Amino acid sequence: MHSKQRLIEQRLKRVLTERIRPAVYGRTVPLRVGVWNAPGEPVPVAEGLAAPYRPVSVGHRWGPAWSTSWFEITGKVPEEWAGQRVEAVLDLGFNVTGAGFSSEGLVYRADGNVVKAINPRNAWLPIAGPAAGGEEFTYYIEAAANPALCDSHTPTTLGSKPSWMTGSGQSGETLYQLLRLDLAVFDTQVWELAQDLDVLGELMHQLSEAEPRRWQLLQTIERALDAVDLQDVSGSAAAAREVLRPALAAPAAPSAHRISAVGHAHIDTAWLWPLRETVRKVARTVSNVTQLMDEHPEFRFAMSQAQQLAWLKDKRPEVYARVQEKAKSGQFLPVGSLWVEPDTNITGGEALARQLIHGKRFYLDEFGTETQEMWLPDTFGYNAAMPQLMKLAGVRWFLTQKISWNTTNKFPHHTFRWEGIDGTRIFSHFPPVDTYNAEITGAELAHAVANFQDKGAANSSLLPFGYGDGGGGPTREMLARAARLADLEGSPRVVIEPPADFFTRAEAEYPEAPVWAGELYLEFHRGTLTSQLRTKQGNRRSEHLLREAELWSATATVRAGFPYPYEALDRLWKTVLLHQFHDILPGSSIAWVHREAEQTYAEVLDELHGIVYTAQRALAGDGEKTVVFNASPYDRSGIPAFGAAVRPALADPAVAPVACGDGFVLDNGLVRIEIDARGLVTSAIDLAAGREAVAPGAAANLLQLHQDFPNEYDAWDIDEFYRNTVHDLTEAETVTAAPGGVRIVRLFGDSRIEQLLSLRVGSRRLDIDTEIDWHEKEKLLKAAFPLDLRADHSSAEIPFGHVKRPTHTNTSWDAAKFEICAHRYLHVGENDWGAALVNDSTYGHEVTRDVRPDGGTTTTVRLTLLRAPRFPDPDADQGHHRLRCGLVIGADIADAVREGYHLNLPDQAILGSVAVKPLVGADDDAVVIEAVKLADDRSGDVVVRLYEAHGGRAQATLTTGFPLETAVATDLLERPLAGPDHTPAVWAGDRRVELTLRPFQILTLRLRVAADE
Repeated sequence: MHSKQRLIEQRLKRVLTERIRPAVYGRTVPLRVGVWNAPGEPVPVAEGLAAPYRPVSVGHRWGPAWSTSWFEITGKVPEEWAGQRVEAVLDLGFNVTGAGFSSEGLVYRADGNVVKAINPRNAWLPIAGPAAGGEEFTYYIEAAANPALCDSHTPTTLGSKPSWMTGSGQSGETLYQLLRLDLAVFDTQVWELAQDLDVLGELMHQLSEAEPRRWQLLQTIERALDAVDLQDVSGSAAAAREVLRPALAAPAAPSAHRISAVGHAHIDTAWLWPLRETVRKVARTVSNVTQLMDEHPEFRFAMSQAQQLAWLKDKRPEVYARVQEKAKSGQFLPVGSLWVEPDTNITGGEALARQLIHGKRFYLDEFGTETQEMWLPDTFGYNAAMPQLMKLAGVRWFLTQKISWNTTNKFPHHTFRWEGIDGTRIFSHFPPVDTYNAEITGAELAHAVANFQDKGAANSSLLPFGYGDGGGGPTREMLARAARLADLEGSPRVVIEPPADFFTRAEAEYPEAPVWAGELYLEFHRGTLTSQLRTKQGNRRSEHLLREAELWSATATVRAGFPYPYEALDRLWKTVLLHQFHDILPGSSIAWVHREAEQTYAEVLDELHGIVYTAQRALAGDGEKTVVFNASPYDRSGIPAFGAAVRPALADPAVAPVACGDGFVLDNGLVRIEIDARGLVTSAIDLAAGREAVAPGAAANLLQLHQDFPNEYDAWDIDEFYRNTVHDLTEAETVTAAPGGVRIVRLFGDSRIEQLLSLRVGSRRLDIDTEIDWHEKEKLLKAAFPLDLRADHSSAEIPFGHVKRPTHTNTSWDAAKFEICAHRYLHVGENDWGAALVNDSTYGHEVTRDVRPDGGTTTTVRLTLLRAPRFPDPDADQGHHRLRCGLVIGADIADAVREGYHLNLPDQAILGSVAVKPLVGADDDAVVIEAVKLADDRSGDVVVRLYEAHGGRAQATLTTGFPLETAVATDLLERPLAGPDHTPAVWAGDRRVELTLRPFQILTLRLRVAADE
């Protein structure tokens, strides 16, 4: 850097920091303050306002972790301040710079109406502007003592709900200290001078030495600093600003990059704080942005996550009223189309559909807005079914940011069309600013322009600005920068506008945008496929039980007049959708969040079991026979899909183990399994094909323990070097024959594993039921299945289909996928033979390929069962777990799909006397019926969602167990599809609909039940 520029930059920094910014509040008087410490959880506003306050002063310590203290501040505007803008300057003890990662407060008037929030980056409160002089006032601050849990390398117990919260008072170490409570004159000219110098100084710093504009700004800034009287900043500010005026008036070049600045505040629905605190964060952020809109009519703010707005409507209606007011003025912009910003690796297909359904419906009902974008800046990778789901929900555009976190490969586009597994394409944008919490700084703008991958063909990008993660949102300083950068020489043009305006223009500007086909894999945060197993199991089981509750309730309604539980199902779906947020379901939140989630899932599952049982009772009739229900989309053991049969037993019995040498054999005539004295599977033969599944000299169901100490984010990451250390758990305490199979017990470290290996009559699936008492730290547990086959790719289930990934590491893109996601199954195979691993709650998988000395190839599939990260929950995954998986021998994709459903949707038996015919069915195994329910509008129509599951064309006949009046293809919101791209399903005869589906196509049908035959 040129020495003169360095000297002027140093001078600018010091003058701004030590003279100009302090002079914004050059005249101050102290405020009076009282405190009341709320016992336990946050109290209603009325209780806080009416509480007994005791006087305290600056220096007062307050706030054990997660507590709430109410502060009463009173004051009087000095008479001599008449005509001035007067503000309160409040510092509750903000000990970090992040807006949402420290203490925060929401300010109320005495009547309970909200004024605005305060946080470390927004610590002012409007009192009068202009003041009359002599005004007396009282305000109340609901202050949250949220601990700053930002050090990812330090395990902490502060993320647990404190035990004192169940008592009557606060206890524990105080985290914060009142540092400033002043009434002050806000000097507008000084504040504006600070913004002028900030913008021009940052612009100068970003320009190259070869650009004359840089040196012009250098001289201008120097002259402006000379014009500032350091002993009278207020009196000299106007003159200094006049020096800067020509530099700020110089227009941008005609070719300047255009940046669409969208006000935003990413609010993690839970993360380093519990759900209840997110409710308050939403109220604080929304209060701030709506207050900012009053003074800045040009300000536009986009807010995603319908759940957060629903919380406002329910819990803070006065704040929600402001949202609706500003939505009508076009300033507050509901976006995103989703109930929350969910994880999209782990969330199931039907649940992703419901994320869109509930999100879109909320915005339509509350704001009359048909949202057109999916807004997912912070989710940890994106499955390849999403483009089709978006299109079926009426979504036109997709925005993300997280792929900029890739650690190996830089994503090649910022504007592109994303193609899903069925061929659907969605226009997508990936902001080159590389953050969703921008502040509209010179450095950010310069990076956005330099980083933009699509130069020449396109010249527009989006920039989400505002403090986020913990909320906070845009500030008046950010808006001041945007105003100065709207048309400024040397800078891209900055325009504050809605996301829809950007996308409409960008799509027109770049009609031939490049195509990215398949998943958007994040080369980071791979550990989120495994962390917090109980949370993932709660989600998986809730998704499947919701499916059953809807299926049997719809069947019972149509068949027996059963009252369909609309309200309960709606509420339960929303609860499950909430917990699919991208820091809950991935297992990356504090202990409080996950312990609470476990309790919530237990309650959800208990209620769903009750709904299922009640519906099944209505169908099964009275009697003492066993009626077995099959919720799987495939027939099973004499029970039709979506039906029930009267039979003496639930499922085919397990074959008895036969002693063989030091081990056992399980043989059902289809497959033969050998288990040695170590409890390892040394042979798994497909008897019909005469094919051995286990690689020579290897053993399957080999549990392996790795050191797991990632470089940065414990709960989030698995770094590839974990493979460098491995301990095979080959020693067994006992290997014994047991009812139903072979039981193995292993002890290691402080943990215990008990497994039951079983094989049922008529099945080619070896079931492995594992119970683990897990007490390891910073360890990773995998189960390895080395298979005697050469697979070029693996096929892993994703929502509504599967994705193929290479098993080789030819390219850096392939090598980066060393940990991959699969839902119910992962299949590997050769042209004519293969195997599949199915599971009931495992998402992290790994596939490697090795050549043996004999020239053969071993393809090893490993399931990642458990982790033991220390941050943000130091006790993550400790304790008892039960999970199931199965090795399907001689399996093709059709087998993998079917067995995945069967494992996750086991038969259920109740007493009764009546077999149940299916409400609907399809005659092609490739066509999977994913959901059967009644229409949300309570018309009584039956809604069926199905998809092609094998990856090929399918022709099928859908049959109904009721008289059919009409069949109409709909979007996800159950609205009829129209236009050349959508051919409605045609009713082809009594109780039949003929279907033709492309590979992985999703189809929703609305079936009108005829009044009579």
